[in-house]
Amino acid sequence: MLPILHRDEHLIAIHKPAGLLVHRTALDRHETRFAVQLLRDQIGQHVWPVHRLDRGTSGVLLFALDPSSLRACSAQFEKGTVEKEYRAVVRGWPADSGQIDHPLPRILENTDRGHPDALNAPQAAFTHYQCLARCELPLPDGRFPTSRYALLALQPKTGRRHQLRRHLKHIAHPIIGDATYGKGPHNRAIAALSHRTRMLLACTSLQICHPASGDLLSIECPLAEDFNSTLRAMTLESDLPQPP
Repeated sequence: MLPILHRDEHLIAIHKPAGLLVHRTALDRHETRFAVQLLRDQIGQHVWPVHRLDRGTSGVLLFALDPSSLRACSAQFEKGTVEKEYRAVVRGWPADSGQIDHPLPRILENTDRGHPDALNAPQAAFTHYQCLARCELPLPDGRFPTSRYALLALQPKTGRRHQLRRHLKHIAHPIIGDATYGKGPHNRAIAALSHRTRMLLACTSLQICHPASGDLLSIECPLAEDFNSTLRAMTLESDLPQPP
């Protein structure tokens, strides 16, 4: 069963686990489980995803329960008025806070594998971040005997594909567990330390104007247990409530 974070007559939000696709894509022809299908079967009615999360990302995923709500919510995403916040564990120690202003070329659906930056004209892309915690672990990194990691809060101000993953790579602080934009040795070292294999990126909150009432709807999501257990193994403490 997919955990339901919010449900009313027009919208439903779930906590999507890492590793689950939102919907069928040409890149994963052999996959048989999708959030759209699982949620439809779970609640017994059609659902329409309002936005997307990468397969490896967990957290808030919002669906509309009717086409009119879908159009109203999609328009807000297109205008950039939806507020989202993420948590990510990254390599290195970024500044206490900052903004990443780095245009990103559009990624085409059929170029994701093998050519992650295959591309068209760059589009404006902005991300704010705050460093929540840092740690240094006895994991060799090249000529250094230790490795540094940090837990970040991220607020994307635009919605480019793989924006957070590409922006953090751009500032040389890639997300741990990111097989495309991250660093293999660090991914493997943290997987061995925590006995967990996943990308350490999660959407922890989403704010949107409700399509029927116009009121601000705020949806919060705790970090998944596999994310929290990795934070504990790394001695990086989460500031979010634990899952029930």
